[in-house]
Amino acid sequence: MALKVTDENYSELLSGDKPVVLDFWAEWCGPCRMVGPVIDELAAEYENRVVVGKVDVDDNDDIVTEYGIRNIPTVLFFKDGVVIDKQVGVAQKSVFIEKMNRLLE
Repeated sequence: MALKVTDENYSELLSGDKPVVLDFWAEWCGPCRMVGPVIDELAAEYENRVVVGKVDVDDNDDIVTEYGIRNIPTVLFFKDGVVIDKQVGVAQKSVFIEKMNRLLE
């Protein structure tokens, strides 16, 4: 299961030693509900290698503003605290796997 990421805890996650994947979503967003289960599966599959979290855009203005999130779902891929890739909108699980494997290179 993906971690719940908030304005209060995201800096700590990004300063850790593992790559981070953040899914920006909202309860009312239909496409977000399609991507959400894939993100949860990836969180389990990449456990102990990649930190996977979900950010509710309705409750976390600071992180949404900092990363300029304008469309959801948006998934950001961080390495060493820096965004190295992103996926906006719905995509196949294989797309997310490819991007996550690139984080581990």
